[in-house]
Amino acid sequence: MKVNRVLQILLMLILPFMLLMGSIRVLLTPGFASFEYNRSWFPKDPYGMSKVERLHWSKYAIGYLSNEEDISYLSDLRFDDGTEVFNARELDHMLDVKKVVKTSLTVWYALFGFIFGALVWFFVMGGSKSLKRALVSGSWLTIGLIVAILAFLAISFNHLFDWFHKLFFKDGTWLFYQDDTLIRLFPLPFWRDAFIIVSVLTLLMAGLILIINLFINKKQKKKAEMKETGL
Repeated sequence: MKVNRVLQILLMLILPFMLLMGSIRVLLTPGFASFEYNRSWFPKDPYGMSKVERLHWSKYAIGYLSNEEDISYLSDLRFDDGTEVFNARELDHMLDVKKVVKTSLTVWYALFGFIFGALVWFFVMGGSKSLKRALVSGSWLTIGLIVAILAFLAISFNHLFDWFHKLFFKDGTWLFYQDDTLIRLFPLPFWRDAFIIVSVLTLLMAGLILIINLFINKKQKKKAEMKETGL
C-alpha cells in the first residue's frame, strides 16, 4: 500500500533525529555536569573556580535551556564580589542556544505524536512488515550517521565543534575569552565528552532496536518451523 510505503520512509528518516535528540535530552541535566566535574582528569578552572562553584553555576546555565524563564534568570546572577556571572556576550549566546534547544525539543515532541499515529496505522492496517523495515533501516541509518560523527571527532574534534556551531549560530557569536564564565564552566573537554556520550547512547538505542528485531525474527522463524513439523 502506498500509505505504508510513505510512512515507512518517513519513519526511517525521522528515527536518527529521534534517537539523537533523546540522547541529547539525557545530557541536558545538571547530572551530566556533575559527572564531568567529578572525573579526576577533568581540567580545573585556571582562574580558581572550585568544583562546588562550577556545580552551582552550571545548574543555572543548564536549567535555563529547558525551563520557561527569560534571560533575567541568568542576567540577575552575581558572584560574591557583586560582578555578573555571565556577561552580555554570554547572555546573547545563551538566548540563541535556548532558541535552538526549545525548537529542537518542540519538533522532537511533535514527532512523537506522528510516530504514535504511524504505529496505530500500521497495527490497524496490518503493516507490521513495513514498520519493521522502517525501524531497521532507520537504525542502520542512525548507526552510519554516528559512525561518521565519531570519525570526524577522532580526526579533529575542534573542526567538528566549529562546524556544529556554524550550523546553528551566527559567526563569532559563540566565541569567548578563556576567563568568560561559560568557558570556565564548560571547557572544550566537556563538549568532547558530551559528543562521545551522545554518540554512544544513540548507538546503543539503535543497536537495541536491531537486537529486538533479530529476536522477533528468530522467534517467528522458530514458530513457523514448529508449525511446518506439526508441533
